[in-house]
Amino acid sequence: QVQVVESGGGLVQPGGSLRLSCVASGAERWFDVATVAWYRQAPGMERELVTRLDDGGRTRYDVSVKGRFTIYRDNIKNTVHLLKNSLKPEDTAIYYCKVQGPEHYWGQGTQVTVSS
Repeated sequence: QVQVVESGGGLVQPGGSLRLSCVASGAERWFDVATVAWYRQAPGMERELVTRLDDGGRTRYDVSVKGRFTIYRDNIKNTVHLLKNSLKPEDTAIYYCKVQGPEHYWGQGTQVTVSS
C-alpha cells in the first residue's frame, strides 16, 4: 500500500519562501525510478502542473514559477521537496504531490496561502 503525504503548507507573506515536502511510504522498491511532480489547484480553477522531475534528473516548470520554484528529491527517504521563493498572491492554492510508479499516487494536498 503506497501512501503519499504532503506537508509544509501555510500562510506566508508576498516575497516570502516556503518548502513543501512529500513522502511516499510503501514506494521504497521503485521510488528512485519514479517521476515525481507537484500540481496546484486554486479556488475555482482546474488542477495544473507546477513542476515535475524524472528519474534522470530532468525537470519541467510551468512558466509562472520558473526561476522561483525548485523541485528536488531524496531517493533514500522517498521524499520530494518543492522550494518556493519570491512567493506571490497568485501562488495561493492547494498543492498536491504525485508519484508515478506502477500507478499514479496522489497526496491529499497542502494549503499554501500567500497574503499580507
